[in-house]
Amino acid sequence: MRNKLLTFLLCALLPVASFAQSPAVKSDHPDRYTVVKGDTLWDISARFLREPWRWPEIWEVNPQIDNPHLIYPGDVVYLTYRDGRPVLSVNRDGRTGAGGSRTVKLSPEIRSSASDRAIPSIPVEYIRPFLSQQRVVSENEMADWPYVVSSYDQRLVAATGNKIYVRGLDEAETATDYTIYRQGPAYVLPSDADDYDRSPVVQSKYNYREIEGEILGYQALYVGEAEVVRSGDPASAIITDSEREIRVGDRLVPQTEQSGLGGDFIPSEPDESIDGRIVSVIDGVSEIGNYQVVVISAGTNQGLESGNVLAVYQSGEVVRDKVPARTASRNNPYLEYFGAPKTRGERVVLPEEFAGVIVVFRTFEKVSYALVMDTERPIHIYDTVTNP
Repeated sequence: MRNKLLTFLLCALLPVASFAQSPAVKSDHPDRYTVVKGDTLWDISARFLREPWRWPEIWEVNPQIDNPHLIYPGDVVYLTYRDGRPVLSVNRDGRTGAGGSRTVKLSPEIRSSASDRAIPSIPVEYIRPFLSQQRVVSENEMADWPYVVSSYDQRLVAATGNKIYVRGLDEAETATDYTIYRQGPAYVLPSDADDYDRSPVVQSKYNYREIEGEILGYQALYVGEAEVVRSGDPASAIITDSEREIRVGDRLVPQTEQSGLGGDFIPSEPDESIDGRIVSVIDGVSEIGNYQVVVISAGTNQGLESGNVLAVYQSGEVVRDKVPARTASRNNPYLEYFGAPKTRGERVVLPEEFAGVIVVFRTFEKVSYALVMDTERPIHIYDTVTNP
């Protein structure tokens, strides 16, 4: 009984010990690195760590520095060890105090609004449109939004500079700037994602194939922006920007209601166990690489938050076992009289293979937007995403 209890306790402690293990340091890491314009904290950490998303675990705040939350071009990053554990620190030349040169411990709290010169945690230029323009809606969510009823000259479509008329605006609404959307195709998780065709046309930008499975939400296509210049029913608005032609029936939402505009993407592992798939990729490419935005079938319903890091596993290919069945009975002489041996013909699913790492930067109920940060092999639609 005592041995069983000891075994149970050891097994229970193993996950804790594994989690407490320091991030692995690259064998060819530099002793120091000078930050340059265009760097990100992820890139810098990748020079030192095998798993760059674990940088918050080895950074500490030095209270001697006025603002240790920002890293600037010209700062020098050092890798040192404390009690056998790696520590990343930054030296800012020319900033000295009573104790000599100040060394600031890297902090993961990166706020781009504090300084235009500070480097971001991840390359925000790739995700900026998805923070302010793109969104996911439920099937009937847009039904009650204000809508375009006509254009000034009653054209079927309108563009930048044209006047449009809008119905359904709340008279108590003080906002004048609106974003215009059109309900797009559904994000669908196929009933059998492993066997589904992954050709580019599945998620092409303009050509969507019917997919049977769970509807996770609908893409709200960004159409443009408008400024209300006269209230009433209908109200008058001027189109200030258009990415697509504005049509009758397109919906409007006040820009002040847009969510998910945070600028901090601190890498972290999800608190919950995540089981999802890549269900869409922007621009409909067949092979997904670094810095492309993907849509995954997991969101706040699974506990995902902005900054969560997920591993991508390439789904195992399905192959046919073509090895002759008689090889298992080669000592049976009667098999020689039956002509060519039959193959087993079984469908075999190969194991999943690690393909890369993504960072979630905006979450909805059943889906999330994520940026591909590192790839070891091409990533495809319906590859698995899970905890790193």
